[in-house]
Amino acid sequence: MSKALDGVRVLDFTHVQSGPSCTQLLAWFGADVIKVERPGVGDATRAQLRDIPGVDSLYFTMLNSNKRSVTLNTKDPKGKEVLEKLIRECDVMVENFAPGALDRMGFSWERIQELNPKMVMASVKGFGPGQYEDCKVYENVAQCTGGAASTTGFADGPPTVSGAQIGDSGTGLHLALGVVTALYQAKATGKGQKVLAPMQDAVLNLCRVKLRDQQRLERTGEMKEYPQYAKGEEFGDAVPRAGNASGGGQPGWILKCKGWENDPNAYIYFITQAAVWEPICKVIGKEEWATDPGYATLEARLPKLESIFATIEEWTKTKTKFEAMDILNKYNIPCGPVLSMKEIANDPSLRESGTIVEVDHPERGKYLTVGNPIKLSASPTEVGPSPLLGEHTDEVLSALLGYSAEDIEAMRAEKVI
Repeated sequence: MSKALDGVRVLDFTHVQSGPSCTQLLAWFGADVIKVERPGVGDATRAQLRDIPGVDSLYFTMLNSNKRSVTLNTKDPKGKEVLEKLIRECDVMVENFAPGALDRMGFSWERIQELNPKMVMASVKGFGPGQYEDCKVYENVAQCTGGAASTTGFADGPPTVSGAQIGDSGTGLHLALGVVTALYQAKATGKGQKVLAPMQDAVLNLCRVKLRDQQRLERTGEMKEYPQYAKGEEFGDAVPRAGNASGGGQPGWILKCKGWENDPNAYIYFITQAAVWEPICKVIGKEEWATDPGYATLEARLPKLESIFATIEEWTKTKTKFEAMDILNKYNIPCGPVLSMKEIANDPSLRESGTIVEVDHPERGKYLTVGNPIKLSASPTEVGPSPLLGEHTDEVLSALLGYSAEDIEAMRAEKVI
């Protein structure tokens, strides 16, 4: 079966997570992704957080599946010559170097356009144009500068970063969308363009509800769905941290379930959606609340949310998180168990859907990785292993660029590859 991006060739100059998450998506959709790495070293994540000595780490394998690896010394004149040929043969170039690195290598945007006018040049940077554009950024820095950390955590605690990699992989997702959009436009114009996805911008895009709340706060001075309102606490001039409160108009909270004393994940997220308030009252044994003017409307409930959730929690503590979910789903009450990574890894439905995949690697053996979160009915993803360092150097240089076996051996002897 053909793939959505069959025929698209991507020159992957990325490393660590933000860039590789983008190019892995493109590879999953069928693009031929050629990852360029330093001879003898490769992507730094090959050696980071290793669980098996001398073998590519899970950090690397889970971000670089379905790619080809070429080793190339781009500081060597012959290496630059090879890189120029690769640029001519590719449709997309993706990089997440520090600001100005490509220019210093001699491959400015203007030079890339000279070599390939149709090239889509995609970049991840920490910040967009402005006072911070030359600063280096990592995941947690992006979360802090994009509005996530200041609005995550509890009101009486410090700013908190999320376990979800919204700065790195979140930016990679945004960049991948930019790449396919630019490719689509290039079909009509015949010209490439630059695509920029700053990490700060991507995090802010995922925190848009907090920017919404900042404007609401400035206009009204309060936000009734936040726990501070129910506690009678004053709001400051910036969106506060709201613990586990829902980010929307339907109040929610994480509640203890049976076994919480010994299981750190025996919890369920429970949303008191207005449309199912009556069934909620029935389930928890508070049927009188459905008609009591002090509880029957959302406006009446907002000042009492803390005590309402405490009452609901008395019910959830009598059920396991899965028992509670089964009961609540029968009444269409929005909820979800707090799943540990162990539970997720062993979830049969995630295996069946291809969201979690077992891959066989030539050196480390079988391991679990995430599959494509985006399912295309006519372009299914088949997740393969990540490449060994330089595994496809000879193949790419000969079949794609036309170098002879003698040329390749000479470059290897001169440490160009």
